[in-house]
Amino acid sequence: MQIVRTIIWVVLAAFVVMFVLTNFGEPQRVKIWPSENPIGFDWPVGVIALVFWLVGVIPTWLYHRGVKWSLNRRIRSLEASIKSNALAHRPDPGTGSSAATENTPVPAPEAKPTDSLTPAPPSTESGSA
Repeated sequence: MQIVRTIIWVVLAAFVVMFVLTNFGEPQRVKIWPSENPIGFDWPVGVIALVFWLVGVIPTWLYHRGVKWSLNRRIRSLEASIKSNALAHRPDPGTGSSAATENTPVPAPEAKPTDSLTPAPPSTESGSA
């Protein structure tokens, strides 16, 4: 995608340079303030085109850079807050916090060893009546 953008800018720059060079010898009167005695300059058409193109592009470019800077600042701020929240809620394994003990299995109560020769007492939980 970057190569396409570069090609477009090179073609546009070549077109502007060609326009300025072909119209360089024809000065035109540019009136700054209309009145009985107009204030103005005699400029070549190509220079007029470049000046007014820059007058249109520079404020737009500055606005674009300002918006991009503002959004990048907001993104960095959000990323920093997410990182600080993640670090604040991370369990510390060295202190034996409750989060570490919640996941450990509880040992079963020890069963009494039975004698292999004596039968086990009947279970009352069998459900037979």
